[in-house]
Amino acid sequence: MDYNDMELMICLASRYLEDDSIVVVGTGAPCAAAMLAQKLYSPRLMIMFEAGGIGPLLPSMPISVGDSRTFYRALAASSMPEIMETCQRGLVDYTFLGGAQIDQYGNINSTMIGKDYKAPTVRFPGSGGANDLGSLCWKTMMITPQDQRRFTEKIDFVTTPGYLTGPGAREEAGLPPGSGPYKVITNLCVIGFDEQTKRMMVESMHPGITREKVIENTGFELLWAENVTASDPPKADELNVLRNEVDPYRYIIGRG
Repeated sequence: MDYNDMELMICLASRYLEDDSIVVVGTGAPCAAAMLAQKLYSPRLMIMFEAGGIGPLLPSMPISVGDSRTFYRALAASSMPEIMETCQRGLVDYTFLGGAQIDQYGNINSTMIGKDYKAPTVRFPGSGGANDLGSLCWKTMMITPQDQRRFTEKIDFVTTPGYLTGPGAREEAGLPPGSGPYKVITNLCVIGFDEQTKRMMVESMHPGITREKVIENTGFELLWAENVTASDPPKADELNVLRNEVDPYRYIIGRG
């Protein structure tokens, strides 16, 4: 079956969102994954947007978190403080985040590249709500291409905490026990986090991908699950819904 990397990543991500769970998403691939999950696997999935949309039934792909479609047939049109308060109260199961760099403990940089904060080589938009979401939601996921520039030994700025320096570090920083990075879904593999060391651990590799290719596109040493499986490729019904209902204008899947 013909599919591109973006379609593969979205389909894989959608399968992790259980029915009756709550997810805060932004626009782009995370929103597409949540929409696909809601249409195929988890009809009672509660989708929330940072700008205040709670529980919409998305008619089509929104272009921003404040797009009117994020309030379509929603349970509430609230505000950013209410969304963040809901996360702080421990009610949100999942969030999706992105960034320019990520390290082996799932710490994310979306602020700057360089050694000097005041004079960076590259300045990015920064946290927005990413620090709050990554700190307070129970499970953080990321959809991203994998290469050594993104997957780096040491990130230049910690915008969003993962497991910080390892076991116990989140709790010492005052973050909810049991929260933290959950899955990183890339164009090469699906990565989880080792329960003991809190380091990235490869759980499955996509069709046609070798261990050597994963290693050469990672800037640090990965752990490997005892039984690394083959990622289940997109199914016909997933691609049909994704292409014809979720993203018919190919705003997102056209990037793959």
